[in-house]
Amino acid sequence: MRTAVEHSAPQSLKQPPAADRVYTHVKQGVLDRRYEGGSLLTEGELAEAVGVSRTPVREALLRLQAEGLIRLYPKKGALVLPVSAQEIADVVETRLLVEEHAARKAVPAPPGLLERLTELLERQKAQAAAGDLAAAAVTDRCFHAEIVRSGGNEILSRLYDQLRDRQLRMGVAVMHSHPDRIAKTLTEHEEILDALRAGDAETAVGVVHRHVSWVSNIARGEVR
Repeated sequence: MRTAVEHSAPQSLKQPPAADRVYTHVKQGVLDRRYEGGSLLTEGELAEAVGVSRTPVREALLRLQAEGLIRLYPKKGALVLPVSAQEIADVVETRLLVEEHAARKAVPAPPGLLERLTELLERQKAQAAAGDLAAAAVTDRCFHAEIVRSGGNEILSRLYDQLRDRQLRMGVAVMHSHPDRIAKTLTEHEEILDALRAGDAETAVGVVHRHVSWVSNIARGEVR
């Protein structure tokens, strides 16, 4: 006689729909730079890579085009859109507005926030030491998102979440272009955490401004 666990096992192992698998495969490839900006992806290559037919590939590519990651060219394929200087400027401007406000509002910082930021900083240090830049970029983004979420403003949190993919893509690109930057990033995260721990809102805001602005200063000419 089968148990309830046995009955549910096949369902838990069920794969996501084919279009979702293609979407995840391509999006992750774009974000971690396996698919560089300017690359042309064909339906046939993607179908073979994921093990599906071309129909779900088209569906997934349409979703990615709507998100601004690729541009479809009939009978040719999908062009991975490079990160533009204007996109970088727009993201940095939005981040500064949201994150400086969030840093100021995070003081006095609750113990739970300080514990979470400490945990993320240690994780990012380990990822950087291991040379896993894609994972370090994800943790970098989580560090800042925790501060934004701590303010309790759901509208700001949702706005910030909409930047997630662009932040990750830019973060990985910048780390690859400037591998020495990761050490500076970790130092600045430490400074933000120390300022929050000390209840010094103005110092926290100042470090956030310097930390986020740096991306636009170097990326305009070097990340296209």
